[in-house]
Amino acid sequence: MADAPQQICILGGGFGGLYTALRLSNLPWEGTPPTITLVDHRDRFLFLPLLYELVTDELQTWEVAPPYAELLAGTAVQFRQAEVTGIDLDQHRVSLSDGTMLTYDRLVLALGGTTPMHMAPGVAEHAHAFRTLEDAYHLKERLRLLEASNAEKIRVAVVGGGYSGVELACKVAEHLGERGRVRLIESTDTILRTSPEYNREVAQKVLSDLGVWIDLETSVDNVTADTISLTFREQTDILPVDLVLWTVGTKVNSIVADLPLKHNDRQQVVVQPTLEAIDAPGVYALGDVADCRDADGQQVPTTAQVALQQADFVGWNIWAGISDRPQLPFRYRHLGEMLTLGTSRATLTGLGVQLDGELAHVARRLAYLYRMPTFSHQVRVGLNWMTKPLRDLLAAQ
Repeated sequence: MADAPQQICILGGGFGGLYTALRLSNLPWEGTPPTITLVDHRDRFLFLPLLYELVTDELQTWEVAPPYAELLAGTAVQFRQAEVTGIDLDQHRVSLSDGTMLTYDRLVLALGGTTPMHMAPGVAEHAHAFRTLEDAYHLKERLRLLEASNAEKIRVAVVGGGYSGVELACKVAEHLGERGRVRLIESTDTILRTSPEYNREVAQKVLSDLGVWIDLETSVDNVTADTISLTFREQTDILPVDLVLWTVGTKVNSIVADLPLKHNDRQQVVVQPTLEAIDAPGVYALGDVADCRDADGQQVPTTAQVALQQADFVGWNIWAGISDRPQLPFRYRHLGEMLTLGTSRATLTGLGVQLDGELAHVARRLAYLYRMPTFSHQVRVGLNWMTKPLRDLLAAQ
């Protein structure tokens, strides 16, 4: 054990950062435990896979986005709400927007990414991302205004046929019903390219049932306040649209991208299998900001499932490094894939199981309940879900 208490600074309170902090707080420290500081510019953690349910009022904000103060109560983790404005790797210092300067012995980079909104003219001005709590609120209000209008049809274009695009298209199409005209736009020749075939086939059927038009091998050339310009095989069409939702790509946080570390062409930090930066001992990166190959040499995706697993290893390896124990190489275990396809439908593939429909919807909710960050939050949310049918029945009487 080191002679002096160590300072551990974790930047970013998403799946990677928060779960690393909770892991560190539960490890058996010898002597004086380190100071663990978690920094995020928001006051709430966001359980991103359930963000869609906020738009359709299936879940409430406190369930999907509990405050850090609540989640970290009773732990040794200190929370600072501020923007990270600079990182000095040579001096081991982090500058925050409130003027605070934090020093560290171990640094965790988990600042995540943003949706790039400059991939075509007009996207930044007229399209809407879907990654944050504010994005969900904005979409909910935008749909409310469109539904309150006199428009006979509400035309929505969802750009990106990956997980977020497909889930969002299903939620919006079901919510709008007969008034909706939802279009899913994908630049490649298939939606859900990296998904198991079963999930892809189920998703395609549900999209068809909901009347979602799928444009494959189609690029977006321009977005205006009420049109979207699409090109398919050198033919360009300008279509009227009321709402454009942009779900394509992830841009690494600029603070991380500018660090004097080895990056890949997407500006992710290249890490060892221990999740330590290859050219900066004591600096760890995980989640969206990390280019990681695990102990078996497989390139791991930047998903919530991966970040959750990486957090366990980062927490352990920081503890091991401080406690003079060997660090462990990250081993990714793919546990399957779940997609929500409406308010009561989902698809699930993993661990030898394939489910769709209402059963998959229930299984998905239970799986995410288990992965929520603290036991107390799991209990509160679980009880709320169990009693909701009774409360809805009483309210209807």
